[in-house]
Amino acid sequence: MAKYSDIKGFTVQTLSTDTVASQFAGGSWASGGAIPAGVSSGMGFGTQTASVIGGGYNGSTYVNTVYEYDGSSWTSGGSLTASAGQARSGHGVLTAGGAVAGYKTSGNAVIANYETYDGTSFTEQNDLNTARQTLSAAGSTTAALAVGGTTSVGPGSTQTGLTNVESYNGSSWTETTENNTGRKQATSFSGGPAPTMIFVGGASGSTFYANTETYNGSAWTETTDLNTARSSYGGAGQAQTDGLVFGGSVPSNTAATEQWNGTTWTELADLSTARNALVGSGTGAAAALAAGGYSTAAETATEEFTAPSVFSQIHEGQLFFNSTANAFKETVLQLPTGSWASGGNLNTARADLAGAGAGNTSAIMFGGNRPSPAGGHTGVTETYDGSTFTEVADMNTSRSQLNSAKNGTQTATLVIAGNTPTATVAIVEEWDGTSWTETGDLNSARRAGGGAGTSTAALYFGGREPYVALTESWDGSSWTEVNDLNEGRIYMSSWGTQTSALAAGGNDPSLVNSTETWNGSSWTEVNNLNATGGEMGGAGPSTGDGLAFGGSPYSPTTQTRTEIWDGTNWTEANDLSTGKAAAGSAGSPVSAIYAGGEAPPKVATSETWTGGLTNKTITST
Repeated sequence: MAKYSDIKGFTVQTLSTDTVASQFAGGSWASGGAIPAGVSSGMGFGTQTASVIGGGYNGSTYVNTVYEYDGSSWTSGGSLTASAGQARSGHGVLTAGGAVAGYKTSGNAVIANYETYDGTSFTEQNDLNTARQTLSAAGSTTAALAVGGTTSVGPGSTQTGLTNVESYNGSSWTETTENNTGRKQATSFSGGPAPTMIFVGGASGSTFYANTETYNGSAWTETTDLNTARSSYGGAGQAQTDGLVFGGSVPSNTAATEQWNGTTWTELADLSTARNALVGSGTGAAAALAAGGYSTAAETATEEFTAPSVFSQIHEGQLFFNSTANAFKETVLQLPTGSWASGGNLNTARADLAGAGAGNTSAIMFGGNRPSPAGGHTGVTETYDGSTFTEVADMNTSRSQLNSAKNGTQTATLVIAGNTPTATVAIVEEWDGTSWTETGDLNSARRAGGGAGTSTAALYFGGREPYVALTESWDGSSWTEVNDLNEGRIYMSSWGTQTSALAAGGNDPSLVNSTETWNGSSWTEVNNLNATGGEMGGAGPSTGDGLAFGGSPYSPTTQTRTEIWDGTNWTEANDLSTGKAAAGSAGSPVSAIYAGGEAPPKVATSETWTGGLTNKTITST
């Protein structure tokens, strides 16, 4: 057996632990100091090493007791001034925090009380305008927001969530712009003293929500949903681009933890103890605190989430040597894990468009058919940065039912063939990151064919009129006819390179589930998709792996299904949240996007796919 030092031609990184997807993916929960008495449905604020928890229910009675945390243990602090109650909200830091509204047992009523903490004692301030409980608050003692909650004191299943939002300026509360979805038992975090906020999850009546809304000081905007809808959970964060939520009720207790990066939610390591009605505090996903709550009783447990300051990014195909495990490892796609999440909206709703690029953080979408005017072909081009679509230079020829060099990039790809209001065309245009330039036409005008490759080495196959199996190869200057598909088809899922491409499903004219792979010289029939479908999206680097998703089993029905190709077989994976067909697609099984399309009607929405990766030990026989 060769020694490690004898391996020639490449270098393998040596690591003491396996690589992780991000800094936060490598984080974990650890036990902290126990609270002297159980606390559920209390309020809290601060950081991981300087935090406050108080009020709530201790397992036998409602209390005003306050405890302070120093990073290792809890000690008694000053008491809340309002009469004993629960379901309050807290915000701020140890020496400048606030306790907002809540519920009091005396009189069985919600309260509007607001009091601030200076590190020693609480002081009554001006009340909110609307008395309520189970609300969310974030900000500082000079600029804060109070959002949602409920005015009801009945059973939780009958408590309607509010959309009420109030802003605090250091002396008084003012009603401001209401949020979009009324919720109670949600959580929130803020980007500092300015009245900005992210408001997450919660419930209304017996309905649990995954909604995420951001506030810019004047308007609320719906953004990517949580992976798990929940209420009565903890949160930590001091910025709209960095936060953590954990625990809660779904409706049973959960330990699930999710991280917010400003665009998407990612599941991380679970809490050790599943619980609801807990308090969260901290600066964000790198340093958070979960305290108290209710599991089978009022909890005294404290857990601290810490992410490593240094980490190794996980990438599909990377090789490394794990010195702890004494093993070589490779990072591979973990089938069929991965999931779809809401992405940014196109500026122009349309169907029958095309896309290219790396996927959910870098893509380009172009062309298509707009809803108005009816049959309105467009040359609109938009780039995607992971959160927002931006219009750039239009194509020279507006068209729909086009395709692209699918493995092209946001700055270099081709638009190929398609349909104008008057004709099916052979026109090809090249994108250089700034503008489109007409280049060499196909030999045969077609629409609704499949595409693969790059701006200098592309493949176009199938299409109509009529249904054809014709395949053409692009060398950067001209198209050459090569061997045909085995089966003429349109509206197929397609991806790959000039020498390693795949065509799956589509119409021939009946809907089919057949799959063919291209090896640079010929097409070979391989294993079928699990279900028939046309007008599907596709994303993949080669015939080795890829994704087929969405589409239509028959008009006008759309489908949500996703299938993963591992080079040999198709495996069903997590569905799209909304069925649609004829949308633009780009990316790979690790990172993909599906934008626009026919739902029906024609839509501007997008969904982004994040695939699961795992580290696999390399063995030899």
